[in-house]
Amino acid sequence: MAKLEQSISNFYKVAQERDFSRDFQFRILSINPGGSSAVSFAEDDLVYAKGGQIPTRTIVQHEVPYMGLQFRIPGAAQYSGDFQANFYCDVNSRVRQLMEEWSFQTFDDSTSMGDYFMPRESSYVELCQLDSQFEVTSIYKLIGCFPTTVGDIQYDIGGTGNAVEFQVNLSYHFWRRVG
Repeated sequence: MAKLEQSISNFYKVAQERDFSRDFQFRILSINPGGSSAVSFAEDDLVYAKGGQIPTRTIVQHEVPYMGLQFRIPGAAQYSGDFQANFYCDVNSRVRQLMEEWSFQTFDDSTSMGDYFMPRESSYVELCQLDSQFEVTSIYKLIGCFPTTVGDIQYDIGGTGNAVEFQVNLSYHFWRRVG
């Protein structure tokens, strides 16, 4: 049997070499509604992005039964198709209003019209992971994005002045690591 090298000293050695990704080493690089949308997110808008996640990718497994055994075979890839991001709300609600506008351009219930076509590759969100020097280590591009939820903003007259925030849910087809 091979010698297992998962000791405390080995962990410490590897941790020094590779370090750890921290929960604040994430940024939204760009949001592009694509198509004919007049909505445009600037880098100054995206600095209010409080957090998000690198989305999941799953290989579907199928079972093939044979004489009482369940053999498992890999199938196609699936993507959750849902990206959630939290934003601080600026005093003029600029970021939220951009998200609202994108949502209304997707479907406007006052006119029953909108750009509710299949989202194109030009509609995307780019996410990045950073190292401890804030250099980009990975870039992920969510392809075919459109807003599904522009979340509420909670106010409290008895509050202490804490910054308010809101959540945005975007749907997408799939993602690719592009850097």
